Amino acid sequence: YLGARGCTPRVRYPVSSIKPLPDPAMARIVMKFGGTSVADIGRIRNVARHVKREFDAGHEVAVVVSAMAGFTNQLVGWTREASALHDAREYDSVVAAGEQITAGLLAIVLQEMGVPARSWLGWQIPIRTDSSHGAARIAEIDGSVLIERFGQGQVAVVAGFQGIAPDNRIATLGRGGSDTSAVAIAAALSADRCDIYTDVDGVYTTDPRIVPNARRLERVAYEEMLEMASLGAKVLQVRSVELAMVHGVRTCVRSSCDAPDAPQFNDGAGAGNLPPGTLICDEDEIVEKQIVTGIAFSKDEAKITLRRVADKPGVAARVFVPLAESNINVDMIVQNVSADGGHTDMTFTVPRADFDRALGVIRAASDEIEYEEVSGSADVVKVSVIGIGMRSHAGVAAQCFQALAEKGINIQAITTSEIKISILIDAAYTELAVRTLHSLYGLDTH
Repeated sequence: YLGARGCTPRVRYPVSSIKPLPDPAMARIVMKFGGTSVADIGRIRNVARHVKREFDAGHEVAVVVSAMAGFTNQLVGWTREASALHDAREYDSVVAAGEQITAGLLAIVLQEMGVPARSWLGWQIPIRTDSSHGAARIAEIDGSVLIERFGQGQVAVVAGFQGIAPDNRIATLGRGGSDTSAVAIAAALSADRCDIYTDVDGVYTTDPRIVPNARRLERVAYEEMLEMASLGAKVLQVRSVELAMVHGVRTCVRSSCDAPDAPQFNDGAGAGNLPPGTLICDEDEIVEKQIVTGIAFSKDEAKITLRRVADKPGVAARVFVPLAESNINVDMIVQNVSADGGHTDMTFTVPRADFDRALGVIRAASDEIEYEEVSGSADVVKVSVIGIGMRSHAGVAAQCFQALAEKGINIQAITTSEIKISILIDAAYTELAVRTLHSLYGLDTH
């Protein structure tokens, strides 16, 4: 069930040196393991068994690893303790060490198991990034060296979350950057798929902690996953899903807690047997499209309302430009013009962490905006209905609004897209709303 919206630049991945695999039964696979999967040596051994299974099956394998759970936080803490105003380049040098340690340890364990493995850091491949230290974006990956090592029968263990900036120094990709590393490497290698191993066994129709009979989805379209990831789900980072969609990387979310010899299933798509989990793929690969695929929700919301704003040209700019200049992202926007036509009420949402700061920005610009009153609340939740089937079916929104009305749930704001309906409600009604909509669209297990 999935997390945060971002934007993906056009990325150039050189693939001219990549040749088709001669054996159709063999696949080129990128496997990514997060911090909880590599939290100690015992878990690293479990990861190694997963990797050995794919290697023994004859596949070409690259593994991308995160730092051990909690270790990056410790490194960040030490950096801040050393200096509150530290150099971002030195920050990257410190926090990138976690993935380096994991990659080396996994390579050692694989070698002990008889698997020829070699660890790689971002700069050795190289993974080239822009100059935004601490939150860099991947610009280019040359996968030719890894492909050459595949030809020698070697497994590549790659430190995620990092690359090399134009200043020839280590650059990190920001939190969750290992997912992005894995998908980007899969694109550069023309991999048949990218397996993201987590502590859950796939993507669910909603959070099973709220709806116990939520079910695991076998396939999800890239667009649906983007919406889920940006609207409160927590399995994949948005940047990684965007990269997967842009480069057509088939991505499978599965559990690292599965037995390494767990049975595989064959999807008949020419990429060998797929592990159980959720496959994120092109819409064309989904034969039976449901109208609604899932219900997402985000508690990271706060609502701000401006009352009796002077309704004249440029008023929206006077409200939202100062917020943009303060790097505050605005999401849902509702505007109601008064009966006299001279004033308007304006409601919008911002991330909960930015709530107080956004109120301060609005109050500082009160003379320019010309409003009579500003108020707000952080006790709200955004609930979203998502599905590619909504493109061709009418009445989905009407059903949603009617069902919530029957439960006495008031809707404070609404936004829609081709495959999504999002509503803002009081936080107290979160579970009731999610359960109601989950049942309404037939998503419960039977």
